[in-house]
Amino acid sequence: MQKKSIKDLTAQEILALAIQNEEEDGRIYADLATRMGADFPETAKSLQAMRDEEDGHRHRLIELYRERFGEHIPLIRRQDVKGFIARKPLWMNAILTVPMVRREVESMEQEARDFYEATIARTSDAGVRQLLGDLAAEETKHYDLAESMDEQQKRSGARDKEDESERRRFVLQVVQPGLAGLMDGSVSTLAPVFAAAFATHQSRDAFLVGMAASIGAGISMGFAEALSDDGVLSGRGRPWTRGLVCGLMTTAGGIGHTLPFLISSFNSAMWLAVGIVAIELAVIAWIRHRYMDSPLLSAMFQVVVGGVLVFIVGILIGSA
Repeated sequence: MQKKSIKDLTAQEILALAIQNEEEDGRIYADLATRMGADFPETAKSLQAMRDEEDGHRHRLIELYRERFGEHIPLIRRQDVKGFIARKPLWMNAILTVPMVRREVESMEQEARDFYEATIARTSDAGVRQLLGDLAAEETKHYDLAESMDEQQKRSGARDKEDESERRRFVLQVVQPGLAGLMDGSVSTLAPVFAAAFATHQSRDAFLVGMAASIGAGISMGFAEALSDDGVLSGRGRPWTRGLVCGLMTTAGGIGHTLPFLISSFNSAMWLAVGIVAIELAVIAWIRHRYMDSPLLSAMFQVVVGGVLVFIVGILIGSA
């Protein structure tokens, strides 16, 4: 089906499309307010206010449409109009942050204003032109309101509380499963990789063992994390999302010091692998310091001691 461009729309079609747009935007704001309500009440309150404003716009548009064209409003959808506003499906995001929502609100208001301004010149009906102009001006005010709400929340301290709540949720749902996977992948695969390396002195054998251990550990850790907690009571988010994060980071942690064994020279591969292990352990210590509030020296000591012990076990077994 061929789409219509905005310039080809009649006044009746413009109003019908505007009604549809305001209705969908209002539902988006209501959905976002519901999702954000438990953890970010101030942002949810702002979203609900925006939803009420969109509902008011919709009523004004319907009143004018009824006055001009009667009771029947044709269904004209966004996808039926070339170049029309496309909304991002935020409902598909497993993790929804306050900055993401605020950026989406500003984008929605900007796009709605641009639509009204673009359609004003497309109709000669004075009443329609006036209403579209008024709505364009109000969308501009809404954009400014979204920014002012952000400033008000900063001054009141509500923004700091929401930011801290968002940080805790990010740590629970992403950092913790990712860190657990990275630690397991980096540390637990050291023994089999270096045992195989010292037992055979062949890079290819060490590489195959490392890949098998890394992928196997990733699958195991991913399922273990996904099945450990449904996230409803703990607030740790969707289990399969956590499992995916944990599994991928486990595999990445093991593959990091496995890839050097693609080098045919055993000594070169070995020294490069040891260097990468040192980098992996440093990254793990930094993540623990950055997100888990662990003192850096303490985190470094704990991670390095554990890694060195596993590394020595691998060497001893491989050299036996």
